[in-house]
Order: sequence, then C-alpha cells, then structure tokens
Amino acid sequence: MSTDPAALIAAVGQSLFGTHWQTDMAAALSVSDRTVRRWAAGTDAPRAGVWTDLHRLCLERAQALDDLAEQLKGATGAS
Repeated sequence: MSTDPAALIAAVGQSLFGTHWQTDMAAALSVSDRTVRRWAAGTDAPRAGVWTDLHRLCLERAQALDDLAEQLKGATGAS
C-alpha cells in the first residue's frame, strides 16, 4: 500500500465505496465532490481529521463484513 496521500485516498475510497467512490466518500465526510477530487489528484491535502474519519469508516466496514461473514457461516454451515 502506498504512503502517497493521493494514492491512499484513492485506495481507501475504492475499497470502501467501489466504483463511484469520490461521490460517496464526499458524502461520508461531509465535503464536496470537488474537494475529494482534489485530494485524489494530489493538488490539495486532506485535513488531519480526514485520516481519522477514514480510519473509523474502515473499522466500521470491517466489523460489518465480519458480522456478515459470521451470519453466512451460520446459514450455510461453513467453517
């Protein structure tokens, strides 16, 4: 994983939100689409709190996926 802020924003955005990640990330962070596009292009840096917010969103998504995996395990008898 890259430590380049623009690449990291893009990687997190695609992982969390899929194809239309810029619009969805903007909504989740309460910023404009244009702001997210500037971050992704590397022409502007995210404020410090954005990294904390993205970390929280990643943890929440990971927990939700873990919960779903457990439900599937129970539903299918998978181990």
